[in-house]
Amino acid sequence: MTTEKYVPLGAFLGSGEEGVRRIPHFADWLGSAVTVGHTYLPGDSWEAIEGPAGIIEPWARWTNADPRRMLVLNVPMMARNEQWIPYPIMSLLLLRGAAGAFDRHYRTLAERLVRAGAQDAVLVLGWEMNGNSYTGQCAPNPGAWRAYWRRIVETMRAVPDAEFRFDFTPTRGRDAIAWTNCYPGDDVVDIIGSDAYDQPHGATFDEYVNEPYGLRDHAEFAASRGKPISFPEWGLFRNSDNPEYIHGMHQWIRAHDVVYQTITDYCPHGVWSCRENPRSSHAYRDLFGGVPAPPSPSPPASPGAPASPAAPRPSGSATPRVTSASESSVPVRS
Repeated sequence: MTTEKYVPLGAFLGSGEEGVRRIPHFADWLGSAVTVGHTYLPGDSWEAIEGPAGIIEPWARWTNADPRRMLVLNVPMMARNEQWIPYPIMSLLLLRGAAGAFDRHYRTLAERLVRAGAQDAVLVLGWEMNGNSYTGQCAPNPGAWRAYWRRIVETMRAVPDAEFRFDFTPTRGRDAIAWTNCYPGDDVVDIIGSDAYDQPHGATFDEYVNEPYGLRDHAEFAASRGKPISFPEWGLFRNSDNPEYIHGMHQWIRAHDVVYQTITDYCPHGVWSCRENPRSSHAYRDLFGGVPAPPSPSPPASPGAPASPAAPRPSGSATPRVTSASESSVPVRS
């Protein structure tokens, strides 16, 4: 175990209040401070993308209970976010978004976040846009996608008291399109992330580092733009219980300017709630545990959600769809 550096750490443990309740149990198991709360807005409708109170409010309370904490919120760029839409129609929807057709939904979301006290949330907008898992993907019309991202960011930043940071997060690797073709500009991106899962089957960590648009390209691209990096989603996958991947990610995270990192903690990816990965669980706890967070600048307030007596197991999380060997994506958690 090593304790010389604390990188803000979290895990996806559930979308709403159930995720908040699980954090202290995960932290007790890990023996380390958990300062990142990570959740997702549902993408099934525009009303859901505007920010349900059952998601925003408990996470805002948790975040505001300690000034060291940050909220990371994945925000879809289109309704029906997991429904396949033909490329020509998707291209037209992106063009409509770039022209302002959906501004009101993002203005409403920004207003709700500010009212809840989450005005400084990190927003992972249109994540995994270089793949084909989600409706708000880039490949159908990269120029329109970039313009639409810019429109959303400008709309949300214009809301009074908004201090959001926007995280541009593709999947690791090339996938359906080179993610660099989707980059919307330094003025509308604060963090450059990567969703990095242990796949394809049989690949080594060195291959993940050196593949085109892989970990090395991600770090170098961000450095060239003067941006820090993040790992909003990472975890096990095609290579099952693989502690070597945990070791590789730990070394990589510690060697780079990482703003935050959150592991996806349900099967097959996880290390706490997923009992299928005992060796990786031991490695994660040994490497990431026991690291104290920086001192709080002020005494923490009372927690927003009391912990239950026994650590519950996350329920209702779907197993990711089967992807091709080149993909690094999982379905939205809602």
